[in-house]
Amino acid sequence: MYVSASTRCFADQTVFDACRRLDELEFDKYELWIDPDAGCHVDLRQMVAEPENMHSRLREQSRMVPVAISLAADVDDATFRGIARFAKLGRIAQVTVPAPRLGTPFNEAVDALRNYVALAGEEAVRVSIPTHQGTVCEDLHTAVELCDAVPGLGLTLDPSHFIFGRTEPASFDRLLPRVYHVHLRDTSPDALQVPVGLGNVDYSRLVSELQRSGYRWALSVDLIADAIPLGDRPLELRKLRLLLETLL
Repeated sequence: MYVSASTRCFADQTVFDACRRLDELEFDKYELWIDPDAGCHVDLRQMVAEPENMHSRLREQSRMVPVAISLAADVDDATFRGIARFAKLGRIAQVTVPAPRLGTPFNEAVDALRNYVALAGEEAVRVSIPTHQGTVCEDLHTAVELCDAVPGLGLTLDPSHFIFGRTEPASFDRLLPRVYHVHLRDTSPDALQVPVGLGNVDYSRLVSELQRSGYRWALSVDLIADAIPLGDRPLELRKLRLLLETLL
């Protein structure tokens, strides 16, 4: 396993500024966060139309290596093909796509996810869906069934969603063999994001369980930018990076 950070931590800035800031905080790997509805962070049209140029511009900003992509909203097939081509060009093997909303009929969810997996598979890229509340993955049984019904589909484990809004943290042990990627921030039952050390995420136990399950990919720091002032983010990012590196 290794530590990375999502450009979502600086979603209110351009992706180039975000990469520069993460590099200054001594991250050496990063996850590219794309919100198709918020073009101020990543110019998705440019990424799809000129992937080589986008990679070149990103390399100019930092020495970090891109290891994953996270897509915040659904896109059409042509755009997703472009994202997958961009990923392959940058040797990025992992893309997180949105999980279908809670209440989506199971067969409809299967069809949509099979399409994503098929399109990404053309470029040898893996696809996972996040374990978020408000999606079909809110139910652990459904999350596992989806992975069974869609060969090649995995999960992006987000422990925060098993803590926030619950009197007792929910166990996600049964999901671990299906995990392709991990998103991390500290969380309490009352807030999805709190300062590192003030939440209920048991990082030591999490890392141990992931190791036992054979997980060997990224632990991606994924702060919600609008939930923390810009000036406070560097300290939070540094604290979580050092904590995770110590555990590894």
